[in-house]
Amino acid sequence: MTRDLALFPEDEIGTTLWQMSQDGDDLNSEREIEFSMLFPSQELALKFGQLLLENNQKLSFTPSETNADLPWEITAYPQMPASHENIIGYQQLLESSGAPLNGQFEGVYFIA
Repeated sequence: MTRDLALFPEDEIGTTLWQMSQDGDDLNSEREIEFSMLFPSQELALKFGQLLLENNQKLSFTPSETNADLPWEITAYPQMPASHENIIGYQQLLESSGAPLNGQFEGVYFIA
């Protein structure tokens, strides 16, 4: 099968989705996807978490050891089909919402 670059662009997410589709994964089915944001203080992370909760998002809040300058992590767990458009759109929403709180996008993780 030829890779459709409109559905699977040549970036990390597009490559991951392409590999998942080649492994037989139904990307159109709703699934939980993890999106992590890091924050410089517990207070800012909690403010971001409150924003997500007000929008009915499932989340977790934990200390993070991946970045000494951003030691607090909020992970959101939205349910969505695994499309490049959905993932990039949600990532951009988190980044724009987290920017005023000095949040930094950490990554997206697919739950098997």
